[in-house]
Amino acid sequence: MRSLIRRLCLSGISLLMTTSLSYAETEIKVGVLYPLTGAAAASGVEEKAAAELAAAIINREIPAPPGLVAGIGLPNLKGAKLKLVFGDHQTNPQVGATEAERLITQEHVVALLGCYLSNVTATASQVAERYGIPFLNGSSSSTPLTQRGFKWFFRTSPHDELFVANFFDFFKDLETKKGIKIKTLGLFNENTLWGTETTKLETRLADEQGYSITEKIIYPAKTTEMTAEVQRLKAADPDVVLQSSYLGDALLSMKTYKEQGFTPRMLLANDTGFIDSEFLKTLGHDADFVLSRDVWSLDLGDRFPLIRLVNDLIRQRNNINFTGSSAREFTAVAVIADAINRAGSTDPEAIRKALAATDIPGQGTIMPWKGIRFDTTGQNVLGSGIIVQVQNAQYVTVWPLDIATHDIALPAPAGTKH
Repeated sequence: MRSLIRRLCLSGISLLMTTSLSYAETEIKVGVLYPLTGAAAASGVEEKAAAELAAAIINREIPAPPGLVAGIGLPNLKGAKLKLVFGDHQTNPQVGATEAERLITQEHVVALLGCYLSNVTATASQVAERYGIPFLNGSSSSTPLTQRGFKWFFRTSPHDELFVANFFDFFKDLETKKGIKIKTLGLFNENTLWGTETTKLETRLADEQGYSITEKIIYPAKTTEMTAEVQRLKAADPDVVLQSSYLGDALLSMKTYKEQGFTPRMLLANDTGFIDSEFLKTLGHDADFVLSRDVWSLDLGDRFPLIRLVNDLIRQRNNINFTGSSAREFTAVAVIADAINRAGSTDPEAIRKALAATDIPGQGTIMPWKGIRFDTTGQNVLGSGIIVQVQNAQYVTVWPLDIATHDIALPAPAGTKH
């Protein structure tokens, strides 16, 4: 009986969404889950601004920049407007699941976007899968998210398996083309889904490719003390520290490095906290020499003109620049709007099929990718990563070498006189 009631309820939700356009619908609701309060709020607020900019372009409140292909209107839905309905998951996976259910059952959204943190994306997308609602993920990178056999889950961003592989490709290029030899690694990662999965990938690839791991630390996320961990890293003295931290932890680690007199010869971060705009605002030149994987960088605007054109719009509206995370969220909103428009319907199954058929050229987006096309797991197979470095308190692209705008810079050895 419970199973029958559940099926009837889900059918009712689906019927409501499917038939809504026949009533001259003026708004199409899409739910968006970000951390708008809590430890990752700085990132969530910027992602919200990026999503709202994308919606303004889709709704033609702002003219679409020349060349933009995805997310430039909904002509197939008779003038309907996209309405983003936001939920705050507060970095809590259970809150994310509860908010996802609220957006589906009370707000009657036709699709969900989010959630930045991989462990929250995992729980929220489970809810969407249960209800048969498309879930498009823009910036969570944990590889297993697209390995669960879900029908309704799609991800535009590359995943950590690609990003970690990029680290080792970068090391090879440094040796063969720059004469910089990397032999030893120190792993310093937080302990949620994202950090623990990254540690597994880094360990496997280091073993396969002949790098020695001199220290491996998985620390408690949102910790308030890192002295012991940094002392262990300093004692291990690796050629490269590979670090995965959200903003608060990234800032704490940098503060602790300075207090302990530890200057890693190379610190290569796994994005997130290290590319948050608050990271540079807080540290300024103290962040110089930090490297991070990313997917987007403003200095690539000369090669990819849409980067500067759309960045100018967010500066005008919000007085901020895009980051890799917010650029991916802008792109996710554009892609879901493109799918809804091609579906010509608010029926979740029609939207899912349109997402599965997505084929957007990279030059029609603000991402320096080959494009957006999903495989059978829902993973975009045309995304790619870059590596940026903080030089003179600004992020610049240093890899791949064929699109780099700057050479890599390394800190002076300890004890060097200036």
